[in-house]
This record gives sequence, C-alpha cells and structure tokens, in this order.
Amino acid sequence: MIGRPASTLIDGPAGHIEVVVEEPAAKPLGLAVVAHPNPQMGGTMDNKVVHTICRAFVLAGWRAVRFNFRGVGRSEGEWDEGRGETMDLLAVVGHHLSDPDMVGHPLALAGFSFGGAMAAQACARLTEVAALRPGVVAPSELVLISPAVSRFDVPVVPQHTLIVEGEQDDVVPLTHILDWARPQGLPVTVVPGTGHFFHGQLPRLREIVLRHLRGVAE
Repeated sequence: MIGRPASTLIDGPAGHIEVVVEEPAAKPLGLAVVAHPNPQMGGTMDNKVVHTICRAFVLAGWRAVRFNFRGVGRSEGEWDEGRGETMDLLAVVGHHLSDPDMVGHPLALAGFSFGGAMAAQACARLTEVAALRPGVVAPSELVLISPAVSRFDVPVVPQHTLIVEGEQDDVVPLTHILDWARPQGLPVTVVPGTGHFFHGQLPRLREIVLRHLRGVAE
C-alpha cells in the first residue's frame, strides 16, 4: 500500500508473519494490535477499515501493529478457519510485548469483521491466561468493527468494549450484532446509512474510535 511503512517479518506458529508497525508522535501509551477481515474474501492488513483503526490508535498515542494472517501477503502458512489465525494474532502480541519499550504499558486488541472475531477470541484467551499466570498481559481495550458474529464464534467480551456497526451492513447484519450484544448488555454504536465497509464514512469511523480512546485516557 502506497504511503504506509515497510513491512517486516516475525516468527509465527505457521512460519513468518508479515507486520507493519506505526508509531505515534511521542512515546507510545501502549500497544494496539489490529486484525484484518476474512482472507478467504480478499481481506488483508491493507484494508481501508483496518488502516482507519490504526490511524485512530496512532493519533491517540498508541503504537499500532497490523499484520497479515497466515497465507496472506508474505505471511506463511494456510487458512485454518480461525483456529490458527487466533494463534497468529497471539504471536504478534507476544512478539511486540517483548519490546522493552512496551513493558508495563497497556495492550489493546482491535479487528474488523473476521478480524473482530479473532480479536475477541484472543482477548478471551489472554484474559483467561492472565488470571492464572502473573506477567501475562490481558487487554485493557477491545475495539470491534462489524465483528463477524454470525459466521464465527465470538465469545463474551468486556463491558467497556467499543462495538461499531453500519446500519446497512449486508455482510454482518445489524440484527445479528444486536442479537449477540443484547444478552451481554453491550452498547453498539451504529453509523447510519453505511454498509459493511463504511464507504464514505471512514473519517467518521476514525473519529468514533479516536473519541473512545481519548475518553479512556482521560
């Protein structure tokens, strides 16, 4: 993608994982790892919604890391129906949290569509492990944009999770998001008149995420 930082390769469970790291203007407040939509439908880390989420985190002062799931771009391996992809996300988190600059800093997970489902699964996994193993960092923030709740297993998420959905989403319909969120008592931010990919509404999406993150920091 023109204008983005060059990607690098890190070790993952299925081979190399391709990542892009974007830094804020000052010392990072924390680490944000952002997951992309379904690779089987052309999803990559250069998706415009993923880029928008990353920009919001960077503007809010976070180090933003996006990556290609296995089998996408320069990432090695093959599609694993969400199982191995969750492990890819956890490997990216582990690699970047090992940076001395990130010690003691909060972790945020985010994702769009399929990536939202993977971020929620990884959040649940890390939260469970952190309760049993001192030193493991549980995510303090979770941002889900049109998470694929009707296509993949999306677990219960923390009450402070930011969930954003397009009113006219025909990939993950709003009714499915509400049916998933309702039993948990989760609020859902709905962007009127937009579909799954937020065409023409990306600046608004960025501001919703940025406003949420700045509110957390206050």
